[in-house]
Amino acid sequence: MKPTHIEHIGIAVSSLEEAIPYYEMVLGLKCYSIEEVADQKVRTAFFMVGQTKIELLESTDPEGTISKFIEKRGEGIHHLAFAVGNIEESLSELSLAGVKLIDQSPRKGAEGLSIAFLHPKSTFGVLTELCEDKNKK
Repeated sequence: MKPTHIEHIGIAVSSLEEAIPYYEMVLGLKCYSIEEVADQKVRTAFFMVGQTKIELLESTDPEGTISKFIEKRGEGIHHLAFAVGNIEESLSELSLAGVKLIDQSPRKGAEGLSIAFLHPKSTFGVLTELCEDKNKK
């Protein structure tokens, strides 16, 4: 597996409405997309910084992953996402290498990407997401 670039950095926030102005007014970035990913129980907001995206994640459910993350650790960096050319092959290679997978196969993520997460116990404490844009092939 060889990532092509950092696809995005996911940041858990309690409120998109409160967080977006910081990224726009203080950092000078522009939010280009807000989207709900119902099956992941999140609303996302995206910003571009050079070639990399910042993804803000707000829980839509008190029992959702982001809500539990914030409850346990507070707002902040939630995950690091890498773009890969073939997500299925990447998952297979990682599994064979002994990396613990959260997702055994890809699922649909924000912006129409195919995504899969790797368990932080296998990635030195960093929740890692793999992303493939199947529309760019």
